[in-house]
Amino acid sequence: MSSDKKDIDEVTGTDTTGHSWDGIKELNNPLPRWWLWTLYMTIVWAIGYSIAYPAWPMISGATTGVLGYSTRAEVAADIARFEEANAGISAQLASADLTTLSENEELMRYATSAGAAVFRNNCSQCHGSGAAGSKGYPNLLDDDWLWGGDFENISYTIRHGIRNEEDWDARYSEMTAFDEILTNDEIDAVVQHVRAISNQEHDAAMAEQGGIIFYDNCASCHGDDGTGLRDLGAPNLTDAIWLYGGDVDALEETVRYARFGVMPNWGTRLSEAEIQAVTAYVHQLGGGE
Repeated sequence: MSSDKKDIDEVTGTDTTGHSWDGIKELNNPLPRWWLWTLYMTIVWAIGYSIAYPAWPMISGATTGVLGYSTRAEVAADIARFEEANAGISAQLASADLTTLSENEELMRYATSAGAAVFRNNCSQCHGSGAAGSKGYPNLLDDDWLWGGDFENISYTIRHGIRNEEDWDARYSEMTAFDEILTNDEIDAVVQHVRAISNQEHDAAMAEQGGIIFYDNCASCHGDDGTGLRDLGAPNLTDAIWLYGGDVDALEETVRYARFGVMPNWGTRLSEAEIQAVTAYVHQLGGGE
């Protein structure tokens, strides 16, 4: 690239900028007037928009604009409009007996539809969009329930949660961490016993020894036969359903360090109709009792 003195292009007769690239001169053609006026109009429009509507970020918010428009207010108005339209059937649902809900087809249809929306907005982040759960988050599609799967128990769990510190009525249980109570060999033996009672591959001799240790340390919650106790939220250890995994490593970690899953209490966040709706929705997924 080189810089030449400004001159006139010999071919077009147009002023040049004085720049030349490999012998090709840069012409100094003026911008079309329509293009310039379009640019000026967009500048004026942008200034007017930033005055009329929220635009400029501030420390704790943004400029509100002279028109006072708010997308949040618009959404809130739409929500209020739909809530008003559904007020009657929502009131029916809030006071309905869920055990007889299926007898009212219209109310049942509304409950499951509304419950699905509540579930997607509040529960799917942990239990998954299809409610199949994941490691540490229960599958709500099967019939394995730590605290019970009838309407009353599902509603209570949703309303108060599990092991949270915000609700004194939250379901609560706490497994002992046996890392400093049992020896490594004893922990290994208990793991083999649990694998034995759940019909998994195991060391028979270690499992027999682990049965004694299990009876002395674990049976008070899980039962002598390992089938669990719902009143304590103690899982059944004899089936093939595992919240944190049933392989040797997962079981050893559970015995050694325990588990302590927490579920929020939704009683202070959802309306009575929403709690009823999501209870009905979860119950009809396939595992409700």
